[in-house]
Amino acid sequence: MKVFLKKGREKPVLNGHPWIFSGAIEKVDGDPEAPAICDVFDSAGQWLARGLYSPRSQIRVRVLTWLDENIDRAFFTRRLSQAAALREKHLPFSWDAYRLVNGEGDFLPGLVVDRYGDFFVVQFFTAGMDSLKDLVVDSLAALFPSLSIYERSEGGVREEEGLSPAVGVLRGEEPPELIQIEERELKFLVDIRKGQKTGFFLDQRDNRLLLSSLAQDKTVLNCFAYSGAFAAYALRGGAKHVISVESSRPAVELAKQNLALNNLSLAEGELVKADAFSYLKYCKSPFDIVVVDPPSLALKRADAEPASGSYKFLNLHALGLLKPTGFLLTFCCSQHVSLDLFQKIVFGAAVDASRRVQLIKRLGHPPDHPVSLHHPEGEYLKGFLLSVLE
Repeated sequence: MKVFLKKGREKPVLNGHPWIFSGAIEKVDGDPEAPAICDVFDSAGQWLARGLYSPRSQIRVRVLTWLDENIDRAFFTRRLSQAAALREKHLPFSWDAYRLVNGEGDFLPGLVVDRYGDFFVVQFFTAGMDSLKDLVVDSLAALFPSLSIYERSEGGVREEEGLSPAVGVLRGEEPPELIQIEERELKFLVDIRKGQKTGFFLDQRDNRLLLSSLAQDKTVLNCFAYSGAFAAYALRGGAKHVISVESSRPAVELAKQNLALNNLSLAEGELVKADAFSYLKYCKSPFDIVVVDPPSLALKRADAEPASGSYKFLNLHALGLLKPTGFLLTFCCSQHVSLDLFQKIVFGAAVDASRRVQLIKRLGHPPDHPVSLHHPEGEYLKGFLLSVLE
């Protein structure tokens, strides 16, 4: 397949951005209704790049390479080997849970691969990458023959691509109901078959460690607690009391198991099944530290404006619960809400809460979630460590 761009629309591609939107395309030489490997040309017919064509997506082409090379098993073996080498360099060998492939950040747009113990969980998000599933899985299995491969390709991105959910074993064994992993001497049980995302929020690893360093003798409110990882780190860090709020009953039960697995005491009322929005609104108890880590509230670009109001609500009430000199760890995991916008939202919340707030540190991804410098949209996780002065 050949894709020809409109005149003047080639600059982002030349600068290394991997996305080509439908509005930048002049014509397609080939079946425009079928996903395929495609060559990209400028309006004068000059070859620019090679990528994956998705017929239903507004992002019509995702570039894989700016070199004239075949997109075959050898190509994926090279890219996966590069990704593995990066993790080996930056992560301790003892860790058995990490992200191996982070989409555009590893120059494999539309693909996520997470490792949990003896299992890889793979997600194919785009029609183009999904059409090459066998090549990807064959390459991954050849590089890691002892690991099983389980697919969790679900969510709104696939729906926009015209793809149905795809879940199940691709290589090796069926995963058990729960898989035990280890992270900085803490143990967690992960449900890779039914849990959120691929089962665990690997991208918050460094931010959990930061919370642990602040938690000694502190009271902590942990909102959107999921399976209790932030709570475990806070208690391991010496927190005096941690209340975790989570709306999912299975997640609450899993959090109980994770705290017990690490011999961390669980007082009555510390795990609350409740909506975090309501809990923050009606809670009257002050805290030394509040963690606000909601799921993405803007799943598509049109959601950014209403999501801004929700983020402001959460941060307004979280700031209102903090004792003087208390800390807020607040996060946004939507690529459709920029870092600049998120900071403005939190600033507005601080003004409305009448709190004087210091920005101590900007927070983001760990090293196994790299971001391409040419694709800033990939920096989806942003957060702030804030301190309230009064």
